[in-house]
Amino acid sequence: MGDETVLVGRVGAAHGIRGEVRVKSFTAPMDAIGDYGPLLVSGGGRLTVDRLRVQGDMLVVKFREVADRTAAEKLTNLDLSVPRSALPEPEDEETFYHADLIGLRVEEANGNLLGEIVTVPDFGAGDLLEVKPAGAKSFYLPFTKAIVPVVDVKGGRVVAELPEGFLQEAKPEAGEDGAEEDAGA
Repeated sequence: MGDETVLVGRVGAAHGIRGEVRVKSFTAPMDAIGDYGPLLVSGGGRLTVDRLRVQGDMLVVKFREVADRTAAEKLTNLDLSVPRSALPEPEDEETFYHADLIGLRVEEANGNLLGEIVTVPDFGAGDLLEVKPAGAKSFYLPFTKAIVPVVDVKGGRVVAELPEGFLQEAKPEAGEDGAEEDAGA
């Protein structure tokens, strides 16, 4: 693994007057974000965790480089990353980082290529795989064992078992834009 970076958190709002900020951590456990050394900041620069505490589903973090609320407010919405090499290697083949999935081929069990993973978002209901087919619009797959039973990072692929009709475009119902109305009504 080279110089690539892995997103480990995002700075939220300033917290208090002493330069603390709220941070949404993407590490497990969430306070492990402080274990990887200086954090790289989107747009350049580094921040060093001085102290942190868990508060609900967020962290409250004091960075050494941030002295007061005014400086803390300038960090809002910045992404925090670490070099991939700073992370421990996965313990087994069943364990991987989301960043390791980006760029993997997505295939059906019969070998039919569906596309390539471009992101692994979580909009609140669990992880998804955003799959981009060649020359087509991307789509999302629920990242569950039922839908994605095989993750082969070393082989550069995941296998998806899609429910019948999963990739068919929704057709408008009668009365919706683009649908024909019943002329006999």
